[in-house]
Amino acid sequence: MPSNPIDSAARATPEPVARKIRGLSDRAIAWLFVAPTIFLLLAINIFPLIWTIRLSFTNFRANRPNREVEWVGLRNYERILTDSDIWLTMQATAHFLFWTIFFQVLIGFTLAWLINRKFRGNDLWTTIIVLPMMLSPAVVGNFWTFLYQPQIGLFNYVVSFFTGVDPSSFEMLGSVTLAPWSIVIVDTWMWTPFVMLICLAGLRSIPDYIYEAAEIDRASKLRQFFTITLPMVLPFLMLAVLFRGIENFKMFDLVVQLTGGGPGSITEVTSINLKREAFEKWRTGYASAYAIILFVTVFGLASIYVKALNKVKQR
Repeated sequence: MPSNPIDSAARATPEPVARKIRGLSDRAIAWLFVAPTIFLLLAINIFPLIWTIRLSFTNFRANRPNREVEWVGLRNYERILTDSDIWLTMQATAHFLFWTIFFQVLIGFTLAWLINRKFRGNDLWTTIIVLPMMLSPAVVGNFWTFLYQPQIGLFNYVVSFFTGVDPSSFEMLGSVTLAPWSIVIVDTWMWTPFVMLICLAGLRSIPDYIYEAAEIDRASKLRQFFTITLPMVLPFLMLAVLFRGIENFKMFDLVVQLTGGGPGSITEVTSINLKREAFEKWRTGYASAYAIILFVTVFGLASIYVKALNKVKQR
């Protein structure tokens, strides 16, 4: 009879080692299996963070590794926080964050509410709506760059059809006024399905008997929406805002594909500005301090937001 692989491994284990293993608790054995993964994650995440913090206090340049590195203290942080150009990129990022989240939550919740009302072709429309979310940002960027072309792009002709404006009279990606909105439109088109799916999960988690009780009490549909639907979906909405806020704060690839930060620097968000400081100007120490400030900003705001989210969930 062929032996079991586990039995073969047990017989091949030296007796002293076997006695030690048999003496371990279940918790110790669990840590024995999890420890290599934890060590790997710490090596990948914690070490680069500590190294970045160290570099942020120096004038190190990656393109001049043999140059003597000087300890500059908090000078990099002071220069960043007093740089007007940095604050302009922060404003561009804040504009992008606010409007993308606003439109994605508004449209995503509306779509989720419509899809939650069972109708013929429900599954087909859900699949069609989530298609943009499945595409690569690079593909989406190239696709919309073509659509935004003033001469051959479809977007200008659609706007012309509804407004009567000459299609060649405006350029979305080349206009200082319209370029930021072109990125908002594309990101909203791509990631609204994500918000919709989270809201749909929230809507379908509401028990039917709550609505039945409200109808017995003769509550109107509008009252049911504001007293049942919206409060019970609010934690899911806040979770969607958290995810999209973190992702959009570090938005890079889509902006690079569409505008590259232009025209001028009107769409230069913090991630693009950080990349230029680190890999074009090669101010590695300065860029490290910049990255730490962004990390602390996102981590601090996310921590405050999570506390508010937990309070909403406990109501």
